[in-house]
Amino acid sequence: MALHEHEVDRRTLFRVGLGTAVAAVVGTELAFPGAAQAAPSPEFPWIIDCDSWGARPPSSAIQITGNTTNKIILHHMAFPNVTDYSREHAVQLAKDCQNLHMDTNGWADTGQHFTVSRGGYVMEGRHRSLETLVAGEHQVVSAHCPGENGNAIGIENEGTYITETPPEALLDSLVELCVAVCRQFDLKAWDIFGHWDFRLTDCPGIAFYAQFPMIRRRVLRAMGTHPSAAPARRWPDIWRFVDSPIVQVGQYLLDNAGYALTPDGVFGYDMNDALADFQTRSGIPVTPDATFDTATWEALAPRLDKHATGLPVTAIQFMLARKGYPEVTASGEFDHATMKAVQSMQRLHGLHPDGKVDLSTWCAVVGGSVREAFRR
Repeated sequence: MALHEHEVDRRTLFRVGLGTAVAAVVGTELAFPGAAQAAPSPEFPWIIDCDSWGARPPSSAIQITGNTTNKIILHHMAFPNVTDYSREHAVQLAKDCQNLHMDTNGWADTGQHFTVSRGGYVMEGRHRSLETLVAGEHQVVSAHCPGENGNAIGIENEGTYITETPPEALLDSLVELCVAVCRQFDLKAWDIFGHWDFRLTDCPGIAFYAQFPMIRRRVLRAMGTHPSAAPARRWPDIWRFVDSPIVQVGQYLLDNAGYALTPDGVFGYDMNDALADFQTRSGIPVTPDATFDTATWEALAPRLDKHATGLPVTAIQFMLARKGYPEVTASGEFDHATMKAVQSMQRLHGLHPDGKVDLSTWCAVVGGSVREAFRR
């Protein structure tokens, strides 16, 4: 019996070799009647639609979410870093991906909304993704990130980027696609995140993730937005339907605030009550669905320096180790290796590299964006 989309876990995907994931959709879903795929979009003629690359029909009706799209999530595909940059290869990539998702994972269709090849070709992934991009209202319910499938546009990027970075052709097309998504869904450059911000995974890869500040800057400039328009900090808005390393950071910080939580990255029911109580005690409005909003993060995250110890230090060390600083260990002691890694992250995001963890440094380390990064 084929697995339902919400039953496929990350380990299944690693076994088959593709860095995507899926979960049940949260919120109202609007089932649009099945319609024939439109001709290539005049608005976005550079996107190769499902008909043009020869997609199979979905195995069940494609759903349109009633939720508001609030972010873009970038992935790497954990496929080989090929040197075939042709359109023919890109088309075959789209077919291989759909076959994997439908035949091995048991999904209704390709999991992500769009795919970018190493040669810079952009393909529609899940059927009706291009149609809903043109409309710019409600997105297709996808299968790329648990808890965010009805809220986030998922973009897969061909290749594996743990130690290597994507080729320029891919990056150029990715920026163009992100600009289109932002304009159509009223998003901003600071609404771009990585898969591992909302899922326990190594996707999108350490080397690729380090390029996100640059990608966001390029999107900002292409949209004609002045850096001063960026918020001081755009934190990852994890909530009760998300399991991720950032959830583990939240658990460390809530534990530090007096709540006995197990820091495992799983947003359990115990976190709902703990977060609501913390927000109430801190004079912060209790958020729907246990969402970590800006006010919550900034009440939880303490300033750290070389004299700091304890769970907040463990939390920052845990994230630094995941972001490509293996010399950092989660000891709870703010040692020299931790300070050097903090300084490196501060430079990457345009912050003053003093090695002290203020709110903007916290935000950058856990996966958010800061205004300073857009001014570089």
